[in-house]
Amino acid sequence: MSSTDARPACSDAGGRVPESLQLNRDLCRRLLDVARQAIIVGAESGQVLEPDLEHVPKVFREPGASFVTLYRRMGQERLLRGCVGSLEPRRPLLQDVAFNAYCSAFKDRRFAPVTPGELSTLELELSILSPLVALHFTDEADLLRQLVAGEDGLVIECGEHRGTFLPSVWGQLPNVDDFWIHLKHKAGLAADFWSPKLRCWRYRVLKIREAEQVEFDDCEPQSQ
Repeated sequence: MSSTDARPACSDAGGRVPESLQLNRDLCRRLLDVARQAIIVGAESGQVLEPDLEHVPKVFREPGASFVTLYRRMGQERLLRGCVGSLEPRRPLLQDVAFNAYCSAFKDRRFAPVTPGELSTLELELSILSPLVALHFTDEADLLRQLVAGEDGLVIECGEHRGTFLPSVWGQLPNVDDFWIHLKHKAGLAADFWSPKLRCWRYRVLKIREAEQVEFDDCEPQSQ
């Protein structure tokens, strides 16, 4: 689906995304356009798009963290084609989206780089992250009780091990225990691993996706 025939659908995952992340449909569309343009430029030149930050809304110039997920439409199937993002603000939001779109298309180690012939089959989904909020817990059971299934993105860290799941992963792993075990596995930790040195943060996302209908309803961080 190309950017010309897709309209953006914006939804907050869980309904309690901070007000600072609220974007109207026009701003959602502009972010999607920049993400897609970054992929086109990357496919044609191998270069990272540097978006103009001088003539854009203030929210685009402020530091922001985003994930860009690519799907490839194959008939009735929608297959993951790349997912790369930032857990914490490192650069202006518009620049972060452009950079992560490029990395998702060409630098996700799980996939071959996107080819020009694939561009018309790609669908984009952006996740704009809220600030990370540290979780405080006494043991593993206490931690799991605090998680809000379907709403929380989660980052875990212990020593050199780090991993995250976006809130969308709850769609595949709706059970808290399953979500937790798979996240530990992603971080390179055993299913039964526990340590008092384990640190966790939660976050919420504003999800912006290319879709035929607009409804306000309710992957790999760069460091990994």
